[in-house]
Amino acid sequence: MHTRFILIETSHAGNVGATARAMRVMGFDDLVLVAPRWSNVLRREETIQRASGALNVLENARIVATLDEALDGITHLCATAMTPRDFGPPTRSPREHFATLPTPTGEGGMAFVFGSERFGMKNEDVYRCHVALSIPTDPTFGSLNLASAVQVLAYEWRLALGGYDVQAATQPTRHADAAQVAGMLEHWEDSLVDIGFLDPAAPKKLMPRLNQLFNRADLSEEEVHILRGIAKAMSQSAKGKS
Repeated sequence: MHTRFILIETSHAGNVGATARAMRVMGFDDLVLVAPRWSNVLRREETIQRASGALNVLENARIVATLDEALDGITHLCATAMTPRDFGPPTRSPREHFATLPTPTGEGGMAFVFGSERFGMKNEDVYRCHVALSIPTDPTFGSLNLASAVQVLAYEWRLALGGYDVQAATQPTRHADAAQVAGMLEHWEDSLVDIGFLDPAAPKKLMPRLNQLFNRADLSEEEVHILRGIAKAMSQSAKGKS
């Protein structure tokens, strides 16, 4: 389902840039501004800086005079309105509402509409929407920055569409196999004897207990090398070697 973010009468250029960044990291690029305060807002330095590299969103963005012009191709319209109203569409949390959509990845267009930073959405704009989305916040302090609200909704909608896989920040761990652990334990047994901690004539169950401890640790190959290094240092110290 095609997704569009619509900002109505935005007054801060930085919020436009930050919105572009919030959209881009969630894989969205259709941004429409309705009667923003600055006619050149997409080219303002603050906008570009706050976009932090999401320049393709700014390049593709459109500026229109009315909400009607922003709704071409849209079949499902979501207001983002926190203020209680006597009349209007149902109010739901984003996750709750997205779960009710029969085919979130189907044809048509989804639009999220945000009002101005100071006044929010006008009643007549809210009335046109299928739902009023409300982000669950602390009941005593529900004030969200415009771009922050965009980020939350973009994230929740991306999850509903299937989400992205988490990219590993580190290389996969190479776990030590049984032979490597057994060799390390033999090394430790010799070193524990060298330092007088283990009596080979009465070992009791020290080594099996250490075996269980290391099994629980699920050692990597690198960790086995470290433990062997410790065992070597213990033996050298006990024998008076440097």
